[in-house]
Amino acid sequence: MAHIAVLGAGSWGTALAVLLCRNGHSVTLWSHRKEHADSMRKTGINEKSFPGIRLPETLTNTSDIEEAVSGRDLVLFVVPSTALRETAGKAATCLKREQLICCASKGIEEGTLLTQCGILEEILPYNAISVLSGPSHAEEVIDGLPTVVVAGSADRSAAERIQEIFMNRTFRVYTSPDVQGIEIGAALKNVIALAAGMSDGLGYGDNAKAALITRGIKEISALAVAMGGRQETLSGLAGTGDLIVTCSSRHSRNRRAGMLIGQGMSAKEAMAEVNMVVEGVYSTRSALALGEKYQVCLPIIEQVYEVIFCGKNVQQAVTELMERDPKAEVEAACW
Repeated sequence: MAHIAVLGAGSWGTALAVLLCRNGHSVTLWSHRKEHADSMRKTGINEKSFPGIRLPETLTNTSDIEEAVSGRDLVLFVVPSTALRETAGKAATCLKREQLICCASKGIEEGTLLTQCGILEEILPYNAISVLSGPSHAEEVIDGLPTVVVAGSADRSAAERIQEIFMNRTFRVYTSPDVQGIEIGAALKNVIALAAGMSDGLGYGDNAKAALITRGIKEISALAVAMGGRQETLSGLAGTGDLIVTCSSRHSRNRRAGMLIGQGMSAKEAMAEVNMVVEGVYSTRSALALGEKYQVCLPIIEQVYEVIFCGKNVQQAVTELMERDPKAEVEAACW
């Protein structure tokens, strides 16, 4: 049995906390809002994320970060990407170097252009850092539906420890050393999912969706490789797998926000309607900046940026993508 702190009591943090309890671990779920932690403690339910679903009686709830992380074998960060640096800074004063750190948040920090693990490595330089990612909607994980993800770390023993802690008969975990590839795939798939949602909102059908997924993974892969990631990682669970589910699922908040934008809402109106953090909106600006930094062409991501931040008409964005100069699908292919 491991002693684990889960920092972040949104839908994904709650689902992972429940999974870990079911695996027989001692789990504390931290919320940054005292009233939220108190409510879950009193009712046994996370009313906002999973109304009607009872949390395990063994799960402990708190809003005290020192209480949450002190003496834990594993500290799992599952806060929104925009809150990771602040949360990690608060936790850092209570952590010891032997504690294992894992990140299940997805995104690129604006300004620094650091991945989530990059932020944690900066704040917690003496701890082993790992990442957990893949096609894994919280709603299905908490229901015990079959899910397969990947645990990545530069430290093989850390990745294998995460695999051991999380894996059960409905939640399979592979390992990988390619943290960079995993994180770029995780962050940028949310941007492509916005585009897929816009296409759905316009009623453009399955052909357009398939094209966006296929060309989207090409953009993500090109940037990830330029940043030191591995091509095969982006063909796996953290790349193609996560992209497919995020672009297609009814559970995807990024796809839903994109649909609302395609139907005429502004990005701000769409996020208010979804009423959850839409990570793709925050990652779009950073993704485009990374493309410029590493000189990688990202036409889909560029158009998503123009729609969200510059007010471009969605149909015009599609037209500009379709009318780009003709070219070979695979530039290095020989006749």
